[in-house]
Amino acid sequence: MELLMKGAVIGFGATVLMDLWAVLLWMAFGQSRPNWAPVGRWVWHLKSGTVFHDNIAAAEPYGQEQALGWIFHYAVGILYGVILALFAGASWFAAPTFLPAWIVGIVTVGAGWFLLQPGLGIGVAASKLPNANAVRILNLVSHNVFALGLYGTALLIR
Repeated sequence: MELLMKGAVIGFGATVLMDLWAVLLWMAFGQSRPNWAPVGRWVWHLKSGTVFHDNIAAAEPYGQEQALGWIFHYAVGILYGVILALFAGASWFAAPTFLPAWIVGIVTVGAGWFLLQPGLGIGVAASKLPNANAVRILNLVSHNVFALGLYGTALLIR
């Protein structure tokens, strides 16, 4: 149980760091602020079995989609932390190293590229967007920040 709790804590911490990174990009470089409403709408439609949309904006809205999107964002981050904890084990928490956290950070980009983004209707790895390569780079950088958050939070709680 302690391993699961530590995993949840590092997942939460990593997600917070990822969100702080997004705020920095917004404040310093004018990058768009994260909008979790489309993700919330996507999650809401999963209950009816619809995974892939041509355009999530055309799907029926859900009144609490922004909140649901944020909850989902943190739930997934916590899940990734728990997965790292289960694979790395208790010994990793005694002396955390960056490599396992980095592997989780990079591998989890795949969930966004091959499930979430096609589910939102923007294609595999944002291929339908005019700035697909920029989105991919931001995804990779953000997941590296997430990896730093996993590692850093593990260091803080050891």
